[in-house]
Amino acid sequence: MAEKLRLMHVHAHPDDESSKGAASTAKYVAEGVDVHVATCTGGERGSILNPGFEHSGITDNPELITEIRREEMDRAREILGVKQDWLGFIDSGWPDGDPKPPLPEDCFALVPIEEAAAPLVRLIRSFRPHVLTTYDENGGYPHPDHIKCHEISVYAYEAAADPDRYPELGEPWQVSKLYYQLSWNYARMKAIDDEMTKHGLDNPFAERLAKWERKPEDEARMTTQVECAEYFSVRDAALLAHATQIDPNGFWFAIPHQVQAEAWPTEDFQLVDSKVQTAIPETDLFAGLR
Repeated sequence: MAEKLRLMHVHAHPDDESSKGAASTAKYVAEGVDVHVATCTGGERGSILNPGFEHSGITDNPELITEIRREEMDRAREILGVKQDWLGFIDSGWPDGDPKPPLPEDCFALVPIEEAAAPLVRLIRSFRPHVLTTYDENGGYPHPDHIKCHEISVYAYEAAADPDRYPELGEPWQVSKLYYQLSWNYARMKAIDDEMTKHGLDNPFAERLAKWERKPEDEARMTTQVECAEYFSVRDAALLAHATQIDPNGFWFAIPHQVQAEAWPTEDFQLVDSKVQTAIPETDLFAGLR
């Protein structure tokens, strides 16, 4: 393919682009790929998750969180070297309780699918990505915004290519490949545990690993592993840009990069659909396109 390769990631909130697939994003940017992040919501209902975060104005004006999270996204975007657009929806929050209370009426998760997908269709037709990534049908974890992000991504992947749908939103564009971003699985957790033991280090995930129910079907979803260990430091810098959400002393950073690189040097994806010929397993999101 002679033209410049283009990759689009669709995420629910600011910080998701840095906690999911950020090292492979940085790798592709370094290789000259044009990478665009679509962020569905502004994280307006997010809490301050970093116990060390201090901002004098937040106590008197909790709504300042929206402005702060946009500033954080600006910094992360610069670190990763990506373009980024807000789709303009309102964070649904992470409801507590059993049963959980109703979602806020103005939230992203309650927007009808045809309406919610429209800005993403417009962005796909404008940016014209060759590859689109998003979350699996469970949202990676069952946050209502993550599930909605999955739904609109799959919907827009198909709709953007159809000239009869959303004709007012630009010329149709067929994305060549659709992937789900995969995060932790038992095999990855166990590999890191083994490597930490080898180095004489305590694994901060040991308790979680002991309770982990291994599901071969989860590991079977992994079709594509992109080696990107040399960009783990870029990933961490982008994460730390989201200072309201990320504790620099937290578990994210408790495993040395050397251990991570030796145990699991890839970020992992599931190929869901491809319009080009490729062979599984893959080591490149652009397999069949280069």
